[in-house]
Amino acid sequence: MHKGKIGVIGGSGLYAMAALENVSEERIETPFGAPSDAFILGTLGDREMVFLPRHGRGHRIPPSAINFRANLYGMKLLGVEWVISVSAVGSMREDIHPGDVVTPDQFFDRTRSRVSTFFDTDVVAHIAFADPVCGVMAQALQQAATTAGATVHVGGTYLCIEGPQFSTRAESQIYRQWGVDVIGMTNLPEARLAREAELCYATLALCTDYDCWHDSASDVDIGAILEVLRRNVQLAQDIIAHTAPALKGERTCPCSTALQYALITDPAMIPAAAKERLGLLIDRYLS
Repeated sequence: MHKGKIGVIGGSGLYAMAALENVSEERIETPFGAPSDAFILGTLGDREMVFLPRHGRGHRIPPSAINFRANLYGMKLLGVEWVISVSAVGSMREDIHPGDVVTPDQFFDRTRSRVSTFFDTDVVAHIAFADPVCGVMAQALQQAATTAGATVHVGGTYLCIEGPQFSTRAESQIYRQWGVDVIGMTNLPEARLAREAELCYATLALCTDYDCWHDSASDVDIGAILEVLRRNVQLAQDIIAHTAPALKGERTCPCSTALQYALITDPAMIPAAAKERLGLLIDRYLS
């Protein structure tokens, strides 16, 4: 297994990375089932990259049916250490316009039916998640987005709703009162699982609309969203290309050792089947 690769999880509109060279595909079966699609392996300059379309090619998988555990486990198995999550979001602020880029540093969970941990049976782990985004990655994304010519909003809270429906007008107004900045359907439990897998994780959020709170803007329309995304696909790829060189060397951030003090279960009480299922994540702490 090779170390130090950069993973990119592409959201709505980003189903491939045209700039990759030496491209190959790898299908992986994980202890948690099948990922969204085959992983696309390649190089971007001198960096090894792994790309996965979150919804599958052809956009076949709705947000609540994505196998987030398999996706993040697969990234870990392929030697990824850094995960860039490219995500379409709605703006909950007047000054975040469609076409702008946001690098959130917090998440708020409004999902209802998603498995959000690798440790749901046999092994108990309580990771620290106060700061859910890797600060090193977030800074690299911010600098890269500025270099690429994007209008960038640094920090903010990403509200993750269950979907697949968009918000009601009442929900949208209440979310605004909560002080969130953008709204989406996918980055939780993705960020939680990335932290449990000791992967650095940050979101590149591409704003597509004003949700439905904005009186002067049209209500959310998937056609309009996809049009904004099509215009921003090249921007997203440019930002990733500028980010990659900054993600190198040994990681010293807390993400890289998130499980060190989080595993609560007595190792002697962990069944062999659980050790096999979770070995990729926990073996370093059981020896």
